[in-house]
Amino acid sequence: MTPLGALLAKRIAATGPITLADYMAECLMHPVHGYYTTRDPLGASGDFITAPEISQMFGELVGLCLGQAWLNQGAPSAIVLAELGPGRGTLMADALRATRDVPGFHAAAQVHFVEASSKLRALQAQAVPEATWHDDINSLPDLPLFMIANEFFDALPIRQFVRDGDGWRERMVGLQDDKLTLGLSAPAPLDLLSDRLADTQAGDLVEHCPTMPAIAQAAGARIDRHGGAALIIDYGDWQSLGDTLQAVAEHETVDPLEKPGVADLTAHVDFAAIAANVHPAKHTRLTTQGVFLERLGITNRAQMLAKRLSGDALDGHIAAHRRLTHPDEMGDLFKVIGIYPATATPPPGLEP
Repeated sequence: MTPLGALLAKRIAATGPITLADYMAECLMHPVHGYYTTRDPLGASGDFITAPEISQMFGELVGLCLGQAWLNQGAPSAIVLAELGPGRGTLMADALRATRDVPGFHAAAQVHFVEASSKLRALQAQAVPEATWHDDINSLPDLPLFMIANEFFDALPIRQFVRDGDGWRERMVGLQDDKLTLGLSAPAPLDLLSDRLADTQAGDLVEHCPTMPAIAQAAGARIDRHGGAALIIDYGDWQSLGDTLQAVAEHETVDPLEKPGVADLTAHVDFAAIAANVHPAKHTRLTTQGVFLERLGITNRAQMLAKRLSGDALDGHIAAHRRLTHPDEMGDLFKVIGIYPATATPPPGLEP
């Protein structure tokens, strides 16, 4: 058992089972043993690779998308260009490089990162030294908000509920034979899942992210009030149904209870829940990442870059384009939704 696992076992033995959300929060952000507080998880030497680390094209096109959205909204003179959970800062660095020729955009943009990990903040400072850091979205300046959230919501802790009649049993993390194990609470009606009684049946499992609504509400309110646009890019679907919790260590899938604090924990994003919380701002249709990037011109960009490459570099470039866009790779697994003011047009690449 890992050091964090031993601490959690001691806690559960003393006070009883904990929610899956509490377990995930400890695993990811424990101040001493948390996954994100102790390491750089990205890249070949880490546990996973995100789209910005696969190819510069991803960040370039995301940046140009927001740059065009800024122009479409009249090019306001001062804006917040923010990223939630910016990893190593690679996406923002690529976005800033791609938008340097958008007249006036850099003069208007103040770069802000929402990041809880001090380890990752240090890496982000190397990539984007002009950034300002925040613990949460609520402390961002009150200006038009142009925001990126790539693989951010999937890392937020979730709770899981199994339908039992007209009530729900919550999956809890407990102890059995001194090992962490999953069990079920007593059945009870839950107001937060009352709308899911119509589309589920006995035994169905539904996931709920407790911290997501406040984040989505804050983004939607700011964009409605001041203008701006948000791109939320993640793996998931329109609505939660089924167990999607997964753990990854050294690029391999492992049992979520096996390596607390050592494995990354994520769950599929419920985009319908995000969309329901951005009112009075509007949201776009859910679009696959592959279609979104193709609409923004990734193939043309790939062809331009390919002219300067040969051999292994060219092979890697072609593979990166495929990985980002092909339906069998990230193209269909990852989805995109945009948030924008009711008075504006959707961000490029997305439909109302």
